[in-house]
Amino acid sequence: MGHGGEARRVQAYDGELGAAVARAQAGDEAAFAVAYRLVQPGLLGYLRGIVGDDAEDVASDAWLEIARDLGRFKGDGAGFRGWTATIARHRALDHLRRQKVRPRGTALETDLLELPGTASTHDQALESLSTGQALALVARLPREQAEAVLLRVVVGLDGPAAARVLGKRPGAVRTSTHRGLKRLAQLLRAEGVTEDGPRTLGESG
Repeated sequence: MGHGGEARRVQAYDGELGAAVARAQAGDEAAFAVAYRLVQPGLLGYLRGIVGDDAEDVASDAWLEIARDLGRFKGDGAGFRGWTATIARHRALDHLRRQKVRPRGTALETDLLELPGTASTHDQALESLSTGQALALVARLPREQAEAVLLRVVVGLDGPAAARVLGKRPGAVRTSTHRGLKRLAQLLRAEGVTEDGPRTLGESG
């Protein structure tokens, strides 16, 4: 299906999401649950790429804040996706500051063994990403590239929305996304060449 299909699916959700958010703001708790169900998978994927195994905890903190501040949100479904991603990002950065760790090389790298090794193009990198298999590799990208790719592909934001979340210009985010995807394609290719790989990894024997 590729990137386009992924984005179209997200956009189809956004109508439903916007309606659910409006009902939730009017006090409908069941509608809040619908909004949660639509947003949580992408949000969790994004957080896994930044904080690894702590994603669930950080997401819980983010949702408490989202629920508390819901009355202040103004916008449609796509806007809500961006707003929740911004809150989740702040929670994630707080978490990392407390831990004093770089958001790279998370426990996700153990999943590398599961990765398909044949991807050679952006589209294939995106394809793997959308199945969640390449999240481990995203953790190895420079942070701004990782975040740009995760927000665009996993959360499903468009360029300007991702730029707002990151507090950067859209052109800069486009560049980061492009570089990140190019690097991902290289990493996916490299993962395919494991036959003679281990000897170069500094292991003896």
